[in-house]
Amino acid sequence: MERNTTGRGATTRHAQKRPVRRRWIAAGTAVAGVAACLTLSSVGHAAQDAPHPAAHGDGPSPSPRPGATWSSRDAAAYWTPDRMAAAAPAGPGRGTSDRAAHARSAPETKAAPAAKSAATARHFDGVPSVGVLFSVDGDSRAHHCTASVVHSPHRNLILTAGHCNPGTKAAFVPQYRSGADKQPYGVWAIEDTFAYPGRGTTGAGADLDFAFATVAPDEDGQPVEDATGGNTLSPTPGYTNDVTVVGYPKVRNDPQDRAVRCATRTSRLSGTHELRMDCGGFYGGTSGSPWLADFDEDSGTGRVIGVIGGLNGGGPTGPDSDRISYSPYFGEKVLSLYARASQA
Repeated sequence: MERNTTGRGATTRHAQKRPVRRRWIAAGTAVAGVAACLTLSSVGHAAQDAPHPAAHGDGPSPSPRPGATWSSRDAAAYWTPDRMAAAAPAGPGRGTSDRAAHARSAPETKAAPAAKSAATARHFDGVPSVGVLFSVDGDSRAHHCTASVVHSPHRNLILTAGHCNPGTKAAFVPQYRSGADKQPYGVWAIEDTFAYPGRGTTGAGADLDFAFATVAPDEDGQPVEDATGGNTLSPTPGYTNDVTVVGYPKVRNDPQDRAVRCATRTSRLSGTHELRMDCGGFYGGTSGSPWLADFDEDSGTGRVIGVIGGLNGGGPTGPDSDRISYSPYFGEKVLSLYARASQA
């Protein structure tokens, strides 16, 4: 989780210490007038191995509770450099990933072959508002998804893909630096997570493959957005957009274990209500990566208009699966979910 924007967006509000209640919360009915009430702007590929399969059904899908003492201090103490380095995927490889499993039951008639001339993501040092998710589910895992900070009233909100269900001891690491003795923006405990119970990676559920989570303040009561800055959530303005996508592939697929970025143009995923983009290098671990319109190089932020996710977990299968990525279309549903999450 990544980069430093110290002193930016300072707030006079200090979050109070409180017991952590981390659970998956079903979204309620849409908040009246939510589109008119929210100040909105913009938000990035698919995790090959999500800690849990995507949830289905009508009720909340709870995740394990880490206990009332799980704070950002606890998260930093648990996720030491050695533990991060030793974390290993607790499951099969890319060829039998969650995304591939869904693809076997959903014929890929909706994805065109990757263009040979498509762009390729490049490694860079990352930005403070985008980082990785660490959690424990049975055995320790390497970072399994990407998340980004989104501006909110309490300045404590992150956005990721809906199928990136966190396990226990879940933490967000902004502008993550592999092997660093100290992370540039610290380690932040994940509290409550908000997602639609009908989310999934096939059918109508793929259009709801996004989630928000609140993170605990640091030891000084500072919320994460004060440390990293935040992107502005925005409705998707249409299918054709110029975006910058930032994500963190798993070390299994990218031995450099660094952030990647790509500036590209989106289009409509044929036969769906989703976006697609063509750019190589977005392997497993990039689910939840923000798609940023109007990206500002100085602040490292923009307007979030999508995240890697959706059909098949965010892209097709096959040898070129890293070159094509999908995103749900951000409309009333994501705004309603944001409205609920931002009240926490």
